[in-house]
Amino acid sequence: MPTLTFHTLSFALEPAALKVTLLNQFVTKIPLSDLTRIGEFQLNNAHTLEFKTSSNKKSELNDKKAELQFFGLLAKAFETLTNSINGNKAVYIHRNSGIPLIGSVEFGLVYRNSSLIEIKPVTSCNLNCIYCSVGEGKSSQKIDFVVEKDYLVEELEELLKFVAEPVEVHIGVQGEPFLYGDLLPLIEDLQRNPQITLISMDTNFTLVGKNTIEQLSRFSKLQLNISLDALDEKLAEVLAGCSYNLKHVQEMIKYAAKKGIKLLIAPVLVPGYNEKELEKIVRWVKELKMSHVAQRPLLGIQNFLNYKTGRNPDQAWDWGKFYAFISELEKKTGMDLKLSPEKFGIHKTKELPQPFIIDDVVRAVLKAPDRFPHSCLAAAKGRIISIPECDFRGEKKVKVKITRDKHNCFGGKVV
Repeated sequence: MPTLTFHTLSFALEPAALKVTLLNQFVTKIPLSDLTRIGEFQLNNAHTLEFKTSSNKKSELNDKKAELQFFGLLAKAFETLTNSINGNKAVYIHRNSGIPLIGSVEFGLVYRNSSLIEIKPVTSCNLNCIYCSVGEGKSSQKIDFVVEKDYLVEELEELLKFVAEPVEVHIGVQGEPFLYGDLLPLIEDLQRNPQITLISMDTNFTLVGKNTIEQLSRFSKLQLNISLDALDEKLAEVLAGCSYNLKHVQEMIKYAAKKGIKLLIAPVLVPGYNEKELEKIVRWVKELKMSHVAQRPLLGIQNFLNYKTGRNPDQAWDWGKFYAFISELEKKTGMDLKLSPEKFGIHKTKELPQPFIIDDVVRAVLKAPDRFPHSCLAAAKGRIISIPECDFRGEKKVKVKITRDKHNCFGGKVV
């Protein structure tokens, strides 16, 4: 009897469909009428589907075909995959999707010719921060992406062979990485790679409990960059744009510090909102006494910037005003708060060759809708290209003029 077991998928029977959940967050359905055309089946548990067979040889051959037929139904179902947080359409990017992992700033791998390589396994967030540079969160109406863990790791390893020197890998997603169902296995794979000296990750830390922190404490290379924007509960909730449990986040930060996890507290200075909170946050971090687990800065205050695609609650400060504020804060608190790539050990590395540059016209294939309405992702020469003002038609061949080529992240327009 063919038995299919998945660790990334879970199943639940509904009256007319099999509900499929991918990585705990993304959902779709397979009609029972389609499944019963393959044969009788049963759920052994939430992750295991079993098709019933007879014992004659002919049936065994048909049963092997049944497995392929199920994967065909699964592929079709993924075309209607949605994000359970906001109901938005989602795209699953895997080995057989034909979607390269280099070329986009939204998912996959971003290599900016430095010793810090960004990996982005998922989009989506459980908050609605009023200053979010990409407008991510529960109220977002953008399409979401989720990347197969093994595909991401394999492509990263190929990139690391090219770089050929020690690197930091930064899990910096457009959203919250703890929503990614394979996050711990991903960190475990990164931890095993001797070329990776540090695994840093941005997080709002709202979804983390003590059990997760205990699991994270096993990873000696891990550093958590935690956003904490206010110590006043009401203001923290205003900045988060939704319900926000400040006390829980503070307790989990303290517990992570106690467990010896490297931490960097990373508040965003939002003009008109939390200027007066920054000194309180700096002094609170000093009380954590994390110097025994930190070889790099403990605080990374970020300057809010205005972005076309983001939420902009106020006008950003210019850099002169921001650094004057930071200098004054250093005098008041006695902490070194000015950041630079050198303080994080980041340095230039060799450039990854680009298969095309601005004004090149290339033949590409549309692979998926992009995050914003009327935009697409196209694949060409092992890269992904973001194309605005282009309605998605699966596998359509198009000519694209390259309009952006910075750090192997490409944009273009159909010509």
